[in-house]
Amino acid sequence: MLLLYIFAAVVFVNCAYLLLFSRFSFLQPKEIISSEEFPISLIICAKNEAENLKINIPIWQQQDYNDFEIILINDSSYDDTLEVLESFAKEDSRIKIVNVKNNEAFWGNKKYSLTLGIKAAKNKRMLFTDADCKPNSTLWMKKMVTQFSSKKQLILGFGTYQKKSGFLNKLIRYETLLTAIQYFSYAKSGMPYMGVGRNLAYTSNLYYENNGFMSHMKILSGDDDLFVNEVATSKNTALCFSKDSFTISKPKETWKEWSIQKKRHISTAKHYKDIHQFLLGLYFLSQILFWILAIVSLLMIDWKIPAIIIAFRFLLQWIIIGKSALKLDQKDLILLLPLWEIFLIFIQLSIFISNSTSKNTQWK
Repeated sequence: MLLLYIFAAVVFVNCAYLLLFSRFSFLQPKEIISSEEFPISLIICAKNEAENLKINIPIWQQQDYNDFEIILINDSSYDDTLEVLESFAKEDSRIKIVNVKNNEAFWGNKKYSLTLGIKAAKNKRMLFTDADCKPNSTLWMKKMVTQFSSKKQLILGFGTYQKKSGFLNKLIRYETLLTAIQYFSYAKSGMPYMGVGRNLAYTSNLYYENNGFMSHMKILSGDDDLFVNEVATSKNTALCFSKDSFTISKPKETWKEWSIQKKRHISTAKHYKDIHQFLLGLYFLSQILFWILAIVSLLMIDWKIPAIIIAFRFLLQWIIIGKSALKLDQKDLILLLPLWEIFLIFIQLSIFISNSTSKNTQWK
């Protein structure tokens, strides 16, 4: 019976997190109608992104917004990135180029390049994305920046990945979905802890009042999530998750590439605030223990009671995570949610172990 009690306690903790996630699952997008369009600076940092820029710059230019500039940062590229930027800048006066050369003190540090780009921006409100990201609609910019107000200075958006065939693509999109559910739910609960640079907006006031990236400048990753973790509060943070506001990125196409990317992301999380590390760690632990104890309980005691507990937990997962998946246009993942979960747990655990013996040196 002790095993059953322990298993029930773990499921209780796991379900408590699912109920936390329901804060986002059942949340409706907040549509704000404003007669005024404030000037916006769209800022993109690019390192060896010539081909993606040829595709995405015209899409950014076509945004349905009257007053915006595009700050394109060439971060010490060795391909044709600078030439591509210059060719577009000749045809569009809204484009401003920031050409960053290697700096010995900040070599390979995206935050240094972003800092120079932010300093070059003339507008108070800034919208960020990556060079390989395209907006889901021409209303992306409008949807994101209309969330700004006198109090809301930080806007968290959703950046998804292209849907392609294959197991890896679905796993990548599931991990992205789960991450978004978590940071949206925590923010809705008054505890914002991260955002993604693929779709993020904040004001220059917020940036300069918190000394930009200075507190974590030596950490190569985290220009998005570490900044949000440091400056976001329940009062200054807003959410934007209507489908028109999504950005879509190219996913990694090999397990090795994705593993390297996730190693960098997971290594950044250890620099979050202690409370966030604890809550995120407890959720991960409750997932691991659920699967271990579910198997052990089915084998060691009368299977009927553990089966009922497992079924309840899966039902709650399908309802809450499934509803979020529909909201974020990932409905093809719903049917096999337990499968994606168990594979992601295994991969994350292997990355945690791997990170303890290796270090990342550059953002790209």
